[in-house]
Amino acid sequence: MSKISVAFFGAAVLYALTGMCLGIFMGTTGDHSLSPVHAHINLLGWATLALMGTFYGLAGAQTPTRLAWTNFVVSNLGNLISLPLLALLLKGDTSVAPIMGAGEVLLVLGMLIFGVSILSVARKPALA
Repeated sequence: MSKISVAFFGAAVLYALTGMCLGIFMGTTGDHSLSPVHAHINLLGWATLALMGTFYGLAGAQTPTRLAWTNFVVSNLGNLISLPLLALLLKGDTSVAPIMGAGEVLLVLGMLIFGVSILSVARKPALA
């Protein structure tokens, strides 16, 4: 498996564990005010990054390596900015909204980069 695919899966596992720990915390405290954060960690962190890692693993030698690493960095930066700020926003700190918006833009940019990667692989002739 390629290094980029392993990187995506490794990050995805870290997000999954974080989401699980947050879920356990919410369950034991009875405070479910961070449920949207829990959902976003699991969707944007675990599921999305695992799917991206799967794609790059399947693409193999056809993976646009530089674009894939850019996808990895941008997507993770978006998560690392947006997810904690979402928690603060839900707890009432509205001052984080502009910075959170920047993280959200990075998340969209990460998905656009992923789309370009898919098109790049689709346009290459299949390896024998």
